[in-house]
Amino acid sequence: MIKSEQDAVPYHTLTDDEYKKVVTLLDRKPNATELAIFSAMWSEHCSYKSSKPFLKRFPTEGEHVIHGPGENAGVVDIGDGWVAVFKIESHNHPSYIEPFQGAATGVGGILRDIFTMGARPVALLNSLRFGPLEVPKNRYLMEQVVAGIAGYGNCIGVPTVGGEIVFNETYSKNPLVNVFCLGIAKKEDIVTAKAGGIGNPVIYVGSKTGRDGVHGATMASAELDEATEDRHTVQVGDPFTEKRLVEACLELIHSGTLVGIQDMGAAGLTSSATEMADRGDCGIEIDLSKVPLREASITPPEIMISESQERMLLVAEKGRENEVFAIFKKWDLDVAEIGRVTNDHLFKVKQGDRIVAEIPVKALTAEAPIYERPVKEPRFQDMLLGIHIDAIAEPKSYSKALLSLLASPNFASKKWVYEQYDHMVQTNTVLAPGQGTAVIRLKETDKALAITTDGNSTYALLNPYFGGAIAVAEAARNLACVGAKPIGLTNCLNFGSPERPETMWSFGLAVEGMSDACKRFNIPVVSGNVSLYNETLGLGIYPTPIVGMVGLIDGTALIEHPLTPGFKSSGEKIVLIGETREELGGSAYLKIIHSQERGYPPNLDFDKENGVQNLVREAAQSGLLTAAHDCSEGGLAIALAECCLLSPAGVGGKVVLSPPSIRTDGLLFGESQSRVIVTVKAEALQSLENQITAQGLPYTVLGETGGNALDISIENPKRSIIRLSIDKMKAAHENGLTDYFNKRAEPAT
Repeated sequence: MIKSEQDAVPYHTLTDDEYKKVVTLLDRKPNATELAIFSAMWSEHCSYKSSKPFLKRFPTEGEHVIHGPGENAGVVDIGDGWVAVFKIESHNHPSYIEPFQGAATGVGGILRDIFTMGARPVALLNSLRFGPLEVPKNRYLMEQVVAGIAGYGNCIGVPTVGGEIVFNETYSKNPLVNVFCLGIAKKEDIVTAKAGGIGNPVIYVGSKTGRDGVHGATMASAELDEATEDRHTVQVGDPFTEKRLVEACLELIHSGTLVGIQDMGAAGLTSSATEMADRGDCGIEIDLSKVPLREASITPPEIMISESQERMLLVAEKGRENEVFAIFKKWDLDVAEIGRVTNDHLFKVKQGDRIVAEIPVKALTAEAPIYERPVKEPRFQDMLLGIHIDAIAEPKSYSKALLSLLASPNFASKKWVYEQYDHMVQTNTVLAPGQGTAVIRLKETDKALAITTDGNSTYALLNPYFGGAIAVAEAARNLACVGAKPIGLTNCLNFGSPERPETMWSFGLAVEGMSDACKRFNIPVVSGNVSLYNETLGLGIYPTPIVGMVGLIDGTALIEHPLTPGFKSSGEKIVLIGETREELGGSAYLKIIHSQERGYPPNLDFDKENGVQNLVREAAQSGLLTAAHDCSEGGLAIALAECCLLSPAGVGGKVVLSPPSIRTDGLLFGESQSRVIVTVKAEALQSLENQITAQGLPYTVLGETGGNALDISIENPKRSIIRLSIDKMKAAHENGLTDYFNKRAEPAT
């Protein structure tokens, strides 16, 4: 590490070669403030210096795309003058160090990305990963993360309507907190984070700058150890200030005084100023003596890289400063003119009359180092893929195996979590948490938006290509089950250290799989986030690519009567669309029942997947289906059990399977892709069969809804293999998670 002698900062992350490049770009040695600025902007978190070469593979254009990657959030056209604005971000390291504030400020940050674009936030989702709940520290982390998400989202008045939670040993030292936000705006109200207009004022608004979050970006770009687990690097959120900031910024955007605006997120004032100047191909000059501060002793390096929350930087039209100030004063927010737009393409930082930093803008952005990291297949990969299925004993009782799965934290009801969230505020929620895909109505239209988050780290560990591709496919399949057409995707790529060739091998393949799936399904990637260095003391997480996807529902029928996964009434036909193969590799069944994470994960045929999605979507839109539920983790048995558990009338089902030549556990718990369970009224079965046959898709009429139990039998010879009352399944399912928090109260260590 290179240390500065004056105005010293605690640490920075420039390598020796990067420092030499800084000296070359400046044609002199940097001072302490400039070192802090370069360290933040050239961090992995801000520059994407290891991931940029791979991210170019994503398709980013499409018929609905207005703004793709490069802005604060993606923007897609949903018709009638409306746009959807969305993005997913990570707050992983902060949530391990200080879980409540780490999660809360993750919510605050993603909200600012959305309303900075001129959109009103209307929905939040999250994708969370924790270690096993048997460990008290993991329960503490989960409790505090959930409380942080609820505390911020509930206070600011944005509903948390869905998400996913997964538990695995790999996340014990590196929990993942990925937060997704969706906003809505009129097309003409969209603004971008671009400075412009020489002489225009640069204005700071929001909370005062403090020392919280100093080095947040560099901390998020390094492996965790005892030295970096420093609470001052974690930001502290204030949702009530953020609520005022939302309303003030939206009012400002409608005032016509604004040129550009950006959130002071990672790297704070440094990133917001330099990125706005870079997009506007201009320079920016700021005066730190005009920045609102919490205490006078804060040094210039600390001011520049502080990540204090609820702050925005904007460029307004010259001569209209008083209008801008009046809006923010009305909302009781600190506001100050701290600089101006220049034509010299420099980022110039002054403190009164003293210049404390002067750097070419491009040196911080376009000239940031880009690394072609070496890639290498992990030496244990073949061992992970090898599995002797014949050596794995089938359960003596499939009913007990299914109950064990339903009671496990990964499948158990997440009511304990989502009941802490206000999911009905704003009164737009059509499908609430617990139903799979969330649906939000647009009140002034006949449209709704379906949103989901998905990802399977075990698949990505065993085969990163299919792990990435299946994340995209499953998200799109979930949208199809509510009749929605995918219109855009955002992703959060959570991986270990990029300095390990094995990490970049899995990263590259996962991106390739996601990219190929997006191209085949015609779904553009419009925003995203890369989170690397998810390691602690040399122990990294499994590759975890997470997908957030938005789909459009056009027409009132599926809004007034949304399609849900639960069985509706007795006497309806249960149909499986798709083909079941013996694909137990990487399955939840192997992990939970046999304590193995290995084998080849399921194959994904893009054409078959596309066909199933289109068929289900069209059948849903035509009103033919009464229920739809995708078959994924846990396989057919879990999907059928969930259809019973989610039945509003407590309706069970009777299923008779005619298995191909595969094991019974493979038939019940294998995770073959491109499968959806649907129900139709008996008189509509022929119509559905005709549509399926016309598409050339495999299907099976499994049985019929009815009774108060799930009854699964096998033909030839006919025998019952699972018979469980809904009450018994519900007892296992609803207590599987809450038992850890209600009955095991050991303190965290």
